[in-house]
Amino acid sequence: MKTLKIVLLTACMGTTLPTMAQTTNPAGFHGADATKSTYRAVYQLDNEEPEKIKGTLRNIQNAISDPRLKGKLQLELVVHGAGVAAFKKESGYEEILKKLQDQGVILAMCENTMRERKITKDELFPFLSYVPSGNGELIIRGQDGWTIIHP
Repeated sequence: MKTLKIVLLTACMGTTLPTMAQTTNPAGFHGADATKSTYRAVYQLDNEEPEKIKGTLRNIQNAISDPRLKGKLQLELVVHGAGVAAFKKESGYEEILKKLQDQGVILAMCENTMRERKITKDELFPFLSYVPSGNGELIIRGQDGWTIIHP
């Protein structure tokens, strides 16, 4: 039995080592191939720090600009908790948010957060969509096969 385990282990190593060796040349690696027709991701924003907000919005734009994903993306930004700061009219993010929306990004605001923080739709950008629960949206999207990204 011990001999069989050694033979199987050696056989497995023989099939994985060449694969591992292929990735050791960094100059030859140019990222994964986007072989699917559609990629779906939902970005979660629950932080009010300007650097976190800017970083999240930049990450979304970077995904849109990735030539491998051109014409293959469905994206959503779910904002809840402290992240509501990004969707407030005085936030200074209106231009970039509109640009993302014009590129097909769904901008979804959590109604639970609004209720808990006593925020009205009048305080937020008029071009937003609303979901009953940010966490619920993430759960549903995740179960539907969307990649959840929390920068």
